[in-house]
Amino acid sequence: MRILALETTEAIGSVAAAAGDKLLAQQQLNPAQRSAQSLAPAIRALLEEVGWRPGDVELVAVSVGPGSFTGLRVGVTTAKVFAYAVGAGVLGINTLEVIAAAAPPEVTSLHAVMEAQRGDVVAQAFRRDPNGWLQPAGPAPLVPLRAWLAGLPPGAIVSGPGLVRAGDLPPGVAALDPAYWAPTAANVARLAQRHYAAGRRDDLWGLIPHYSRRPAAEEKV
Repeated sequence: MRILALETTEAIGSVAAAAGDKLLAQQQLNPAQRSAQSLAPAIRALLEEVGWRPGDVELVAVSVGPGSFTGLRVGVTTAKVFAYAVGAGVLGINTLEVIAAAAPPEVTSLHAVMEAQRGDVVAQAFRRDPNGWLQPAGPAPLVPLRAWLAGLPPGAIVSGPGLVRAGDLPPGVAALDPAYWAPTAANVARLAQRHYAAGRRDDLWGLIPHYSRRPAAEEKV
């Protein structure tokens, strides 16, 4: 299964190519450009690096949120258009699950968190299953950052870009090294391969971003 993976939910996104569970290459998007400008050139360069033609891609995997409004729209729309053009399948991957997938294997439970603007975050707990994957262990609510921090149990391990503004963590709570915080296309590809092998499929026309909240302009109406 040749997988093209896109991750555009954060300020600096990435693209990756994988053959089954083997990562072939990953490229970071140009940080000096918006994802709408940098994504297509990065995909082209990635395919050239691994020696694929667009039609060789069998599955396009993309982070579907939570995350940046613009980044999600760009990533999901690009994934759908590419998949439609080449006749590939498409699969949406939850961004919090992508963050959790980066955790070292010795981490058996994790709280993943993403920035949601206006002092809020989206957070979710994960527990490692017998197969070694961190699986969701509860809902992913939109909550004030301070309330989320205050509700973390002693011994909790946290990760994710939502920690950038967290400041000091509560006593007994530890954060993974910041190198693990950002969602990556490589982990989008890993999760997509696992979900696809388990029989999960997404409809090209029904795939949409999962926003954590409505845009500010809509909330004021």
